Amino acid sequence: MNEQAKKEQPQSVTLPLQTRHLFDMVVYLRDPLQLGQVPKGNRQILLGEGGEFRGEQMEGVVLPHGADWFLIRNDGVGELDVRVVLQTRDNARIYMKSTGYLHYPKEKAKSVLSGTASPSDYYLREQTAFETSATKYAWLNAIVAVGTGWYKPGSVGMSIYELK
Repeated sequence: MNEQAKKEQPQSVTLPLQTRHLFDMVVYLRDPLQLGQVPKGNRQILLGEGGEFRGEQMEGVVLPHGADWFLIRNDGVGELDVRVVLQTRDNARIYMKSTGYLHYPKEKAKSVLSGTASPSDYYLREQTAFETSATKYAWLNAIVAVGTGWYKPGSVGMSIYELK
């Protein structure tokens, strides 16, 4: 590229990522439904029995019957594929879909799976999209959200943040 062309190129400046806390949630789980070894890894379905979420702009319950179609890949990394319905205190329903990863050092496996590990001992991160017809929460339809999480036998929790 010649010097004139370089001068005519717009200067691209990206904004640093900032987040805004949306809510914390907990989902109570049934015993996993084991599908076993499939071509991509070990598949289990973690069925939700409900839960709750709370943040400054919204709070309510996680309706029963959501699930995580969890896959432990052959390399040991867990892939999250979570779909739940949130119901706010003012009765709006919001579909929430999250994908992400869970992984940890092999020496931490026992403590992670027993729920005694600190969330700092493992990587549980996800990206979330929302869908709702509720006018009050329509802004959720057009944001990118991410989350960090924790796991205990019988429950899982996430803190969800909007990327600004």
